[in-house]
Amino acid sequence: MQSFENYLLANKRTEKPVIHLSINPDPKDKLSDEQLSEIAQTYMQKMGYGEQPFIVYLHEDIERRHIHIVSLRVDENGKKIDGNFERRRSMDVCRDLEQQYRLIPADQKQKSQSSLLSLKPVNHKNGDIKHQIANVIRPIAKDYHFQSLKEYRALLTLYNIGVEEVKGEIGGKEYKGLIYSALNKKGEKTGNPFKSSLFGKSVGIEALEKRMEQSAETIKNKRLKERSKKVISAVMLTSKRRADFEGALAKQGISVLFRENEQGRIYGATFIDHEQKCVFNGSRLGKEFSANVFNDLFNGKCLNPDLPDFKINRIDPEKSGQSFNHENQGSDIGGLFNFFSSETPGDEIEEQNFIRRLKKKKRKQRRL
Repeated sequence: MQSFENYLLANKRTEKPVIHLSINPDPKDKLSDEQLSEIAQTYMQKMGYGEQPFIVYLHEDIERRHIHIVSLRVDENGKKIDGNFERRRSMDVCRDLEQQYRLIPADQKQKSQSSLLSLKPVNHKNGDIKHQIANVIRPIAKDYHFQSLKEYRALLTLYNIGVEEVKGEIGGKEYKGLIYSALNKKGEKTGNPFKSSLFGKSVGIEALEKRMEQSAETIKNKRLKERSKKVISAVMLTSKRRADFEGALAKQGISVLFRENEQGRIYGATFIDHEQKCVFNGSRLGKEFSANVFNDLFNGKCLNPDLPDFKINRIDPEKSGQSFNHENQGSDIGGLFNFFSSETPGDEIEEQNFIRRLKKKKRKQRRL
């Protein structure tokens, strides 16, 4: 931090002077600590940051060993480092490093997507529960959009993790926090619970509440509900049995969790769109996705007449290279740099909206 300090003090204009990126080789690429260090130094040199102070940290909290690099965008005089065409230059440097170290090349689709790190459901039989939970909740809290603790809880159950809010009073001051637990196959808690503070602030109640607020804005502004509604509606029109419905949604990258009472009647549904990384309670999507509708659907009754008739293009997970069994293995080479983040799922929608606005504007001009 002392080596960073003078650079930061000299900076007067650059709003975000700190740069943070990660280099993620394929799990099959076996690289020594020395090689990873060399890759980091070569990358920084070719990107124009070689003379800057920087920190390289090896991460082994997931199956793929990867490194994080933290440096500064401003030099010792406070002047901003040239950042023109950084993304393009970064990809060129990555390709050179792939050849130099004979690494597995990044797939074109993976290079253009921002994907979650490899996630696996917690298995209490494997031990080290705290580590397993941390590997899931940290990337999920960062990458998924959810608007309530209930939606966050539903998402975590896919990975055999439970979360509960706790409240109390100490010394006359009220407090609230979160407790995480491992779940067995029946959804029951197993082993000792863990306070959220053991995993860091990013998965604590305050950070998650901020994430919920941000998610609400993002979902609204980018209209992220639309894709999920279209897919679910189309599957409802073709799948009358619950198993068929769940299987068809899975092919489209959507998980569904139904909540049932002791009599087996559905009283709630939550949909998790892994493609857009969004979680929606059925009621949030609309009345046509309410619990009563699914009870009627799976019991052979008439489909809700309010349900829109959408047509969708089905995705073949094998051809697309995507899998939704929560064991995705990214094959980025130093490939996906967090710093050079690619388009978000909502960008395509925004682009389409922009094109429509342009066409509308042109039509008005013609009338004039």
